[in-house]
Amino acid sequence: MEKTIGAFEARRNLGKMIEEAFYKKDSFIIERSGRPMAVLVSIEDYQKWRRLAKEQVLVMLKRAQKRSAKAPTAAVERDVRDALKSLRQESRARKKVKA
Repeated sequence: MEKTIGAFEARRNLGKMIEEAFYKKDSFIIERSGRPMAVLVSIEDYQKWRRLAKEQVLVMLKRAQKRSAKAPTAAVERDVRDALKSLRQESRARKKVKA
């Protein structure tokens, strides 16, 4: 379950939040003045997200490498820029969904 909590309350309840994140797989969006600033998630979820992000980057790099085997340098650089742009857009979209 995802919960939103203020920074002051998060400080007071950090131990409880850590237990809920670890045992219940809850996640907490921590806000300051109504603005999301940080997220507390289980280590398992964090590691899974990092692994998935790395896999996405590798897939994109392999695609770019395959397409660019005989391509000019400018085309390769364009593919890399496009891949990075796509990753950034997906990251922003995920942030908006959670907010």
